[in-house]
Amino acid sequence: MSFRASESLSEQIAQHLAQQIIMGDLVEGERIQELRIAKELNVSRGSVREALLVLARKRLIEIYPRRGAVVSEMSPVQVKALYEVLSMLLQMICRKASENWRQHDMEGFVGQLQRLQSCVDEGDIEGFHEGAFEFFNMAYRFANNSYASDILDDLQPAVRRAAYLALHTDRRELDEALALLKGVVDSIMMRKGEQAASLIDDFCVHQRNLVLDALLRVKQIEVAWAQRHRR
Repeated sequence: MSFRASESLSEQIAQHLAQQIIMGDLVEGERIQELRIAKELNVSRGSVREALLVLARKRLIEIYPRRGAVVSEMSPVQVKALYEVLSMLLQMICRKASENWRQHDMEGFVGQLQRLQSCVDEGDIEGFHEGAFEFFNMAYRFANNSYASDILDDLQPAVRRAAYLALHTDRRELDEALALLKGVVDSIMMRKGEQAASLIDDFCVHQRNLVLDALLRVKQIEVAWAQRHRR
């Protein structure tokens, strides 16, 4: 792992571990061993400990006394709560963007949609996942509300984790997600704020349901596996 001087060491370690959790390399319930991570990244245990505190604030891990850090569960209750808050904030941004956008603002969004289209054409799920969050990051400034922006930043790792799972449920999901984002941009450009807000709510509900279905399938596989081994 190479480190960047512009960010603190603990933040970079946190981003490294967060990416492993988001992509499923570290699974829920898995213990994160400070010493192993420190040796693997050639950093101090103190820096790893600080990184774990960052991840705990982002709700990617839980830290228990005497047990240490464990990758947090992604339960149906948590997924529903996450997308409920996300939808409310993104709808607010859609309404404000519809009122306040200028021509130079939209050029960036149109360019980003073209990059997302390339990812869809190439079947690049990881690239689409990253590009979609760049798209939303560009939109945050329309909120003109530091509290909303801070909340969205804090939510982003958990949303990234859920969205990564959703995008891997079906190859067609890339096309559907892109179509929804294009519809949001078109509505904003026509200054139809309520229409854009309705589309973004549809997007959040659709993705939430994909994640819930995926979690149910995983649980069913776990139950079947356990029953098989009890025979």
